[in-house]
Amino acid sequence: MKEIDPTPLAFRELDRAAERLLAAVETLSDAEAAAPSRLPGWTRAHVLSHLAAQAPALERLLSWARTGVRNDQYAGREARDAEIEAGALLPAAALVARVRDSARSWQRAAEALPEPAWDATIVPFTGETCTPRRILVIRLRELVLHLIDLDVGHEVADVPAPARDIVLDDVVGYYAEAEKVPAFTLRDAEGGELARFDGGGPVVSGTRAELLAWLSGRDDGALLDAPGGLPVLPPWL
Repeated sequence: MKEIDPTPLAFRELDRAAERLLAAVETLSDAEAAAPSRLPGWTRAHVLSHLAAQAPALERLLSWARTGVRNDQYAGREARDAEIEAGALLPAAALVARVRDSARSWQRAAEALPEPAWDATIVPFTGETCTPRRILVIRLRELVLHLIDLDVGHEVADVPAPARDIVLDDVVGYYAEAEKVPAFTLRDAEGGELARFDGGGPVVSGTRAELLAWLSGRDDGALLDAPGGLPVLPPWL
C-alpha cells in the first residue's frame, strides 16, 4: 500500500492536481456535463459528483484520525451510489462549485491535521487498514485519473511526473498484492525494473505514463513493448 508523508511538497502536488482539474471543467455547459465520460455508465456529471462527494468522505477519515472516534468514509455502497446519482442531476456550475469547495475544505483539513494523527489507524471504504498517509495517495490518485476520465482533453501523458509516479507506484502495489495476476516483469522505458509479478516472467515495458495508463485501465497498452503479448490482468479497483 503506497503512502506518502505529509510534507509541503506533497500538499503542493495535491493542490496543483485539484487546480488542474478545476481549470479543465470550470466552463462546462450543462450539455457538456451531461455527455458521457470515459467511465462506462457515467456522464461527466457523475465523475464530478463523485469527486465532490469523495473529498468530504476522505475528510471524515481525517476526523477519525484526529479524534480517535470512528468516522466511516461512507455509510455504505448504496448510500455512496445514491449520493453520486443525486449530485449528477445538478447544473454544471453547481457541480463544479461543489468540487471546488470540497477540495478546498479537504486540503485545509489535511494540512491542519496534527502530527500524532498521521500515525493513527483508520479504515477506508476499500477495507484496508492504514494511516492518513494513505489517504493522501488516494486523494491524489482520484484527482489525477478522474481528470482523464472526464474526457476534457487531458491524457495520462499530461500528468506531471511527481504525481504520475506516486499514482503508478500505487497501482503497481495493488497488483503486487492482487490475486490472479500472471507472471511478468514490468520495466520502464529506461530499463528500470518496477515490479516482478508472481516471480517474474515476460517483460512488459514502456514509458511510465504508458504503463500507468494500461495498468489503471485507461488505455489498451498498444504502445507498450510486450514481445510475449500483454498479460491479462484482473480489474483494478
